[in-house]
Amino acid sequence: MPFSKLPPLLAEALTEREYEKPTAVQAAVLEPETEGRDLIVSAQTGSGKTVAFGLAMAPQLLEDSGRFPFLVEPLALVIAPTRELALQVSRELNWLYAKAGAQIATCVGGMDASKERRTLRRGAHVIVGTPGRLRDHLERGALDLSKLRAAVLDEADEMLDMGFREDLEEILDATAEDRRTLLFSATIPKPIINLAKRYQNDAMRISTVGEDRGHGDIAYQAITVAPADTENAVVNLLRFHEAESAMLFCGTREAVRRLHTSLADRGFSAVALSGEHTQAERNQAMQALRSKRARVCVATDVAARGLDLPTLSLVIHVEIPRDAETLQHRSGRTGRAGKKGTAVIIVPYQRRKRVESMLRGAKINAEWKDAPTRADIRKNDAERLMETLLAPVEIDDDDLELAKRLMAEKSAEEIAAMLVQSHRSKMPAPEQMLDRGAQSKPAPGGPRPGFEDTVWFKMNVGHNQRADARWILPVLCRRGHVTKNEIGAIRINGDDTLFEIPRHVVGKFTKAIAEKRETGGDDTDDIAITQFEGTPRDAAKRNRKGGRRDNARGGRDRDYSNASKKFGGKKFGAKKYKDRNDGGRKAKDDRSVEGGKPYVKRKTTGNRDDTGASGGAGKAGDNYKKKPKFKGGSKSAPYKQGGGKKKKLHRGKRPFEGARDQGPKKD
Repeated sequence: MPFSKLPPLLAEALTEREYEKPTAVQAAVLEPETEGRDLIVSAQTGSGKTVAFGLAMAPQLLEDSGRFPFLVEPLALVIAPTRELALQVSRELNWLYAKAGAQIATCVGGMDASKERRTLRRGAHVIVGTPGRLRDHLERGALDLSKLRAAVLDEADEMLDMGFREDLEEILDATAEDRRTLLFSATIPKPIINLAKRYQNDAMRISTVGEDRGHGDIAYQAITVAPADTENAVVNLLRFHEAESAMLFCGTREAVRRLHTSLADRGFSAVALSGEHTQAERNQAMQALRSKRARVCVATDVAARGLDLPTLSLVIHVEIPRDAETLQHRSGRTGRAGKKGTAVIIVPYQRRKRVESMLRGAKINAEWKDAPTRADIRKNDAERLMETLLAPVEIDDDDLELAKRLMAEKSAEEIAAMLVQSHRSKMPAPEQMLDRGAQSKPAPGGPRPGFEDTVWFKMNVGHNQRADARWILPVLCRRGHVTKNEIGAIRINGDDTLFEIPRHVVGKFTKAIAEKRETGGDDTDDIAITQFEGTPRDAAKRNRKGGRRDNARGGRDRDYSNASKKFGGKKFGAKKYKDRNDGGRKAKDDRSVEGGKPYVKRKTTGNRDDTGASGGAGKAGDNYKKKPKFKGGSKSAPYKQGGGKKKKLHRGKRPFEGARDQGPKKD
């Protein structure tokens, strides 16, 4: 159905918004056979779903005059999974229904609930909200859905994934039975089908998702980098594209906080959006993006659904999405309503196979590229500067007068160079990337990429303090404001721990640990981190040259530096020549030296108290006692005597009490 066949007031609103023709999903829900029927609609992100269900339920809401009736009870309810999506839907319906005289109320978590209840008491034609807040108003008696004519579940699959099934069921159970129910979902899993069977009547299925699940208006790129180079790659991508608006997706709130701070320090106009921000802070961030006071938004997946920024042309996946669905929803923030966009995935070299598998599963063809270099960025800057400086501008008399004064003092070439420098100084400086050859794979036997030049640091805890790498790593990340990919080898010693940091991160790391900016206080305040001189290998060399040795046997090691001369030039380990100070055995005797071999214990064939002359089995000077024999013994129980038992020595493991007693049990 073309827009010209819609009610005049709605068609006028669409024309003012420069809607020339309906999108695929809008045309599908306006077909004659869908009129008045319940619908299950599957459409990709950014296809105009909000306008689609706004137009689809208009016949149930408008009077013959094309306007909304006198305000009594709510006529339509739209449920969305997140606050941002609910606010987005409310804004879209506001301009669509404004000329028809609609009153729209928004009920979302994080806002003033008492103010929302006052709005509901005054009345609203259309209510948009999140499941939790709508259920709260319903249970408090502030929301009456008995006269509802249409109910819309937007992003229904996401709401079920987030655990809102009970909330949805309670809300829908309170609505009129003859309502029209429209269910919009990116995918149609089994829980969606079960929900439709319970709350819809003979629903019609509509799908506008093509065989190619990737967005046709989005160009996908994959950038392979060393793990320590991720942040530098983000900076260079922002500088290379110079998008009007860009969105950067991270996996955690901590990562969002850290990246946002880093970009702001570099001179980018950036805002942050994550679950730790209040609704007022989220609204301010989105308003800054829409008014172009900010150009970069660093967000978690909370912003991956439903947000619509008309100027957003670049999405960067700073951290790899957890699955193909998340990848598509993140990327769907750009390339909307027929506009072109770019989605870039930053891929640490060791995780390339995982990303390739994800892209194959999503049927997305991505172009694998290197991160932009400084030379690439300067080339793009030159072209953009030429376009900016050559663009026509209005010049008043004061400007001309100042230009004449400058021409009298400087040449035209000097003035042009100063103008270029003035524009260039306003742009954040690009970062130096690691060598591209080193990013592909680590050198055999060498350090991993990004850790060719490192500085070692020392902590005053070790094995004796029960230190563990799984505990040390998050402590270093909090203390030094670095990521786990920016921490190299960790070597835990007895009373200290050594770890390495790439040299280009050392400045940030040392500044952070000096300020002791802890997040969420813990019991690690007494840990001292200092820079270590040299490397652990250098320290080991210094110890060897100074004659230091580990003496685990209490000072019984001897100097065997001349052992090779005594025994035919053959070197032997120190253990073979140690004295047993308990007088039981010597390291060598006369007979063992004659053949140029070390002493080896000989098997005994005679009585243990023989001296070797009679039995030929003992050693001269030895005086061994006979081992007592036990009656009733066997191979399986050699120490068995009568009814008693003798505990055998526990070999290969920690000794236990009772093993020292080698005689028979006594009563």
